[in-house]
Amino acid sequence: MFKEFKDINSRPLPFEFYTASDLWADEHIAKQMLKYHLNPDIDAASRNTKFITESSEWIIDRFGLADDKKVADFGCGPGLYTTAFAQSGADVTGIDFSANSIAYAHKQAELYGHDIEYINTNYLDFSTAKRFDLITMIMCDFCALSPAQRKVMLQKFHTLLKLGGSILLDVYSLSAFSNLSEKNVFEPMLMNGFWSSEEYFGFMNTFKYEQPKVMLDKYTIIEKDRTRTIYNWLQYFSPEDLEAEFALCGFNKVELLGNVAGSKYQNESNEFALIAHK
Repeated sequence: MFKEFKDINSRPLPFEFYTASDLWADEHIAKQMLKYHLNPDIDAASRNTKFITESSEWIIDRFGLADDKKVADFGCGPGLYTTAFAQSGADVTGIDFSANSIAYAHKQAELYGHDIEYINTNYLDFSTAKRFDLITMIMCDFCALSPAQRKVMLQKFHTLLKLGGSILLDVYSLSAFSNLSEKNVFEPMLMNGFWSSEEYFGFMNTFKYEQPKVMLDKYTIIEKDRTRTIYNWLQYFSPEDLEAEFALCGFNKVELLGNVAGSKYQNESNEFALIAHK
């Protein structure tokens, strides 16, 4: 028992383990994630409906999507942004790891008569002959990737963009990182049954890595017949560090914003957004 508790509370190296499939592809968890996506009042898997509406309108106007522009939304979830982009007249592709979210997005496209291409895959593995005017990655998805994965992602973006095309994404800031601290939580049915439909005990260990400005929520879920560990990594950025990563992958023109609704960049904000041009 001592060894098990020691393992539960052990601190891995930054991005040592990657368990995205457990978080996004598990059937029970996927249903819970979809509930978060579709809750109009909270910022969880997706942002609240009011922000998404404002953000979508700004993106459509800023990038001229009404003119049949080709758009790819990486981490599209249930299609909250892709639906708005298609409604404006854009040619839209959505990519997401969750089959459950993609199935919901397909139904929404059929309901509204939108011709949206949805692809259920890990976006790190996505490839296509299409070339896009705009690529979006919203809700700080970029922060969940390791440095090596981010490099793969940015190189992929550079390949998939048309000359003159743009990337829009948002990230968590160092200001947000400075306000976070480590903690340990143990609860029966941690997060009110989020992790399984069966009875379980859940441990959450939050680890803070001062260098390289990374947070980890490590969840250990103990059920009668199995034990799972899920690692939820988040990288926090300064504008300079983020711009440097983009520059290494061939993006030389970068704009900073406060968020993906076009607000002005603020030093003390918990998030900020970036537009990079090819």
